[in-house]
Amino acid sequence: MLHLRLLVPADRTEEVVRLVETTVGTAHLAVLSGAARDPVGDVVLCDVAREAGDELIGGLRRLGIDECGSITVENMDLTLSRRADRAEKDAPGEGMDAVLWEELSEVTHEESTFSVTYVSFLAVATMLAACGVMLDNAILIVGAMAVGPEFGPLAGISTALVQRAPRLVARSLWALIGGFAVAMVLTAGFAWLMDVFGLFTRDMVDADRPNTAFIWKPDWMSFVVAFLAGVAGTLSLTSAKSGALIGVAISVTTVPAAANAAVAFSYSDYQQTVGSVQQLLANLGGIILAGTLTLLLQKALWNVQRTRKPPADTPGASVRT
Repeated sequence: MLHLRLLVPADRTEEVVRLVETTVGTAHLAVLSGAARDPVGDVVLCDVAREAGDELIGGLRRLGIDECGSITVENMDLTLSRRADRAEKDAPGEGMDAVLWEELSEVTHEESTFSVTYVSFLAVATMLAACGVMLDNAILIVGAMAVGPEFGPLAGISTALVQRAPRLVARSLWALIGGFAVAMVLTAGFAWLMDVFGLFTRDMVDADRPNTAFIWKPDWMSFVVAFLAGVAGTLSLTSAKSGALIGVAISVTTVPAAANAAVAFSYSDYQQTVGSVQQLLANLGGIILAGTLTLLLQKALWNVQRTRKPPADTPGASVRT
């Protein structure tokens, strides 16, 4: 269940209450008249099944409540109520399959910001991966993959394409391309510094490196793995199962490829540089394609579910104070 707290101008309260009462999957409606001070108005509280949340939030935005008041949504881990059980039963589809597009857009917008923190994480991850490729250490590679924050902009691009939001596309692309560019430049400088101290050598670049040589040798399997990881990552975001993102992060060769490209370039090994960049682009492209197709499929399937919903015959109980 989701809990909604709405600040509503007094003259808009009745239409908001009517919308909540006629939305299938709502329960526990309460109106606190005159309780809001900034902005001045009423406080409307209600619970809604996750699978009905997107419809209700969309309806509230069409009423302009986000402009004249506010809409706050919270996930509730536990709700013990017969009305809540009835609301979840009446709502179409399953909560795990529901996509809250407003929540997804907000999350991807925040994670697609070109910020000092974002670039720092990406740069540190790339430097860790540089140590991993030079030492041919798979553990360091996996650690660097887990640290990298690049899935946020990738998910932002997919979400923006599906939602037809060109500004979010541009914002996410800037975070993705700009972030990797800065991280690779810093990693090249890091490699030069490590060489000065004798910790990196040319022989390390030319070595066979059986554990990490795949990083600069892209093939179709690289794209397939990236595509599957993109599907899993998108499902993780839309179903609020963030734990799966760790598995996604350590499945694709984005940060390690960027690291190997930077290190190889610093030693003028352009063959490895080109191969690593190709690997990076294959992985990024596979994730974006998979994310976009997954969201389109989820949107289409959910539209079919919503057409099968029953009429709202049991509105939530309204309590006025």
